[in-house]
Formats: sequence, C-alpha cells, structure tokens
Amino acid sequence: MSGHIEAKNLSAVRKELMTCTYCGFCKSVCPAFEGVTWDPSVARGRMVLSYGLLQKELPADQSVVDYLYQCTTCKDCERRCPSKVQVVDVVERARKDLVASGHILPKHRTLIDNVLQHGNPYGERKSVREALGQEDKGAEVGYFVGCTAAYRNPSIAKATLSILDKLGVDYAVVDESCCASVLQRVGWNEDDVKEIMEKNVAAMKDRGVKEVLFSCAGCYRMFKEEYPRFVDVPFKARHISEFLAERDLKLAKAEGTITYHDPCHLGRHSHVYDAPRQVIKRIPGIKFQEMPRSGETSRCCGGGGGVRSAFPELSSNIAAKRVDEAAFADMLVTACPFCVNNLRNGQENGRSKTKVMDLVELVEPLL
Repeated sequence: MSGHIEAKNLSAVRKELMTCTYCGFCKSVCPAFEGVTWDPSVARGRMVLSYGLLQKELPADQSVVDYLYQCTTCKDCERRCPSKVQVVDVVERARKDLVASGHILPKHRTLIDNVLQHGNPYGERKSVREALGQEDKGAEVGYFVGCTAAYRNPSIAKATLSILDKLGVDYAVVDESCCASVLQRVGWNEDDVKEIMEKNVAAMKDRGVKEVLFSCAGCYRMFKEEYPRFVDVPFKARHISEFLAERDLKLAKAEGTITYHDPCHLGRHSHVYDAPRQVIKRIPGIKFQEMPRSGETSRCCGGGGGVRSAFPELSSNIAAKRVDEAAFADMLVTACPFCVNNLRNGQENGRSKTKVMDLVELVEPLL
C-alpha cells in the first residue's frame, strides 16, 4: 500500500515540524544514523519525512515507512537539539498516522496481535503469575514483572522476587497484561492502549496495591509518564533500583570493575540516573567506572522503538558498539531486561567479553 495519507496526528505538531532548523546536530548522537548513514535515518531527516506526509508532498512508500520505524525513540536527539524539538513525539505521531492508513510492518503486526490476543508480545499462553509460580493474593507492594522478564529473562524476575523475600517485603504478583509500550511505540490506536491500561490498573487496585515496583525500564516509563495521561493511577510507580537505593542493604564483598548502562526509558525518558549507581557503589570491593558516554549522554542499546523486531541487524550493530564501549569492565550492568537481551545479542557481533547482567542479578547473590 502506498500513496498519500491523512496525517491527523501530525497536524497537532506542525509547530514542532516548522521549528526544526535542519542543523544536523542530531547526527552526532543518533544510533540509527551511525548504522544507516543516510539523512532520512536521523532526526532532521525524519522531520522532513513527517512534514512531507503532513503536506501530502510525500507518499507513504516503503522507504518512508522504514526510515520512520528505524528510530529507537532513545531521545538523545532531543537532548542535543538546540531548538528543543520533541522528536520522539513527532515520530510516534507519524507512526500513528501510518498505522491508521494501513501501513504497519509485518513484525510489528505480529507483536500487536499477540498482545491483544494473549496479553504479551511473545504469544505465551501462561499468565505472568502462572509462569513464575506465584499465588494470587493482595499486598500493598505490587511487582509488575513485565513480559520480557517473565517470559524471556526469568532469571531477572526470580532475582527480584528473591530480593523482596530476603528483605521481608510482602508483595503481590498479579495477572498483568503487557504494559502497552509495544502498542504505543509502533503507533497502534489509543482505544486499545487505554483498555490495557485500565485493565492493569484495576488488577492492582483490586489487590490493594499502593506501590508498584518494576524490573523493566519501559514498563516503568509507561506507568510513570504515559498511564496518567489516559487513566487514574492510584498508586506509586517505582523502578526496582529506586526501591533498593532507599534500603539499608547489607551486601557481601565482590571484586572486579563494574560499569553501568543507562536504559533510555529509565534515564532520558524518566530521569532516573542516580539510584542504580548508588546501589552498585554500595558493594564492597568493587571498582565502579563510567563509560565515556553515560548518564544523560548514554548511548542507546538499539533495542527500543520496535527496531529490534523489525530491523534486527541494525539493532544488533548498535548494541555491539555499546558493549564495546564497556570492554574495560568485568561487568556491564543495566537495569532493564530488554537492554540486557539486546546488549548480549550485540555482544556476539562485538569485541567485548564483558559480562552483561541486570542490576538485580548482581545484587541478589550478595544480599
């Protein structure tokens, strides 16, 4: 399907599109551009494409669709942009218009169908609670496991559960559905997104949850930043790193050099930088050393925005370059199961032999 589209969502950000000066500062930080090397694959190029769709000066052919979906939504271009253009908002609005016009990548269509039919993008039939062998109960602290930790990285979920047990926390694992980040990132309709949000919030409310902990940076960002735009969220959302940073942890001694990778959804999107570092630095005997690009300048792992599913080679190459930056360390620690997976995937194509692990996998055996 090709031709011009009705860009109703893009019409709301016409000012953003007109604000971009096409200076090219975004080219120095865009992980996708580094891999693709064509201007349509960087923020200023995507502004041109989006404006062309809005003005009906460009047809939504396959090249336009691909370039708009090669954005990892890492938000580093927004940090670098002297005009403060809200690039991610523009890109995701363009995607909504593309999907509404019938343009959706096959890989993304499969993920969406799985979420709508099975409650997770992987098509797993067991609920999260069943997959982890947890009873259905109420508690003031809820643990929102997330699809990736539940179905693809169960070691992260189990480490989190073990930490909560060791700390004597009374918690509940509910039959959650996908947080809907997948749907939002690829531009799916807001009615389905809101329905999922309402279902997840109701599951927490029904069990008396007042605080929800998250392993996944993407899930956390959804509840902290996106859910309140659509539904009432009557509980506090906290990433597990924030929860641990506030605890008086008695950690055993360890050795080696550790560095930390900031997940984009936890860092630039949600502004949580200090908590994971505070936890790591409490481990006796370790040496903590930052990568050259860290904190708000941290490099994306390449897995977000639907890039990993639709453009696996591009995603893996971005991840390989990120892991190579940590070659000096014994361990590369992050705080998101999706980042863990993609960094490990990229490691196969990189030079670094650094061990990649999640923060809770580091902490649990030392607690």
